[in-house]
Amino acid sequence: MGKRWLIERRKDYYYRKAKKDNYRSRAAYKLQQIHERFNIIKPGNAILDLGANPGGWSQVAAELAGDGGFVVAIDIRTMKDLPGVLFIRGDARKPEVMEKAREALALSGRKSLDVVVSDMSPNISGNYGMDQARSVELCEAALAVSHELLRTGGKLVMKVFEGDLFKELVETVKARFSYVRIHGPKASRASSSEIYIVAKGYHRVRKPEVDEPSE
Repeated sequence: MGKRWLIERRKDYYYRKAKKDNYRSRAAYKLQQIHERFNIIKPGNAILDLGANPGGWSQVAAELAGDGGFVVAIDIRTMKDLPGVLFIRGDARKPEVMEKAREALALSGRKSLDVVVSDMSPNISGNYGMDQARSVELCEAALAVSHELLRTGGKLVMKVFEGDLFKELVETVKARFSYVRIHGPKASRASSSEIYIVAKGYHRVRKPEVDEPSE
């Protein structure tokens, strides 16, 4: 990260606002704005935050869920403790990490999640096609987690880079959620190609009925 990048970051409105409001990252305002538009998190909800480090989204999720809520945060990097947030270090694509999430839910007296949020982003390579494909892979991982832990009627918010694979990903989400919208919060940088998929009304895919053979 060069000196120019650091100077531009310090001039950034949401970076300065996050410092003032004691949020760990400017990204906190993205989830706030998405929630204000789509009413994602309700008091008492159980939420899973994927790619949580440094904790901006977890902070907002814990605030919105309130004292009766439950927030689990997962990241491959370590994250400093946050009030009302249980952190699990690891890759959410690994069964042992998901087992820890299930155990955490059970200890909280819950069987499933109300909301899954993901601000996961791949390590930027400079090859946009590759970066977009990796971004979609992370979204597919968030969907897989949702299939395991999200309750019927639950919600999913996840970041993805726009590109050739975007339309197919949206169609995949529509197969599992009754309400799907694409949204770009104001807190996203103007230079960024990131976009958010907001989905509500999770349901299991119903197997097509097979006609009984006539005799």
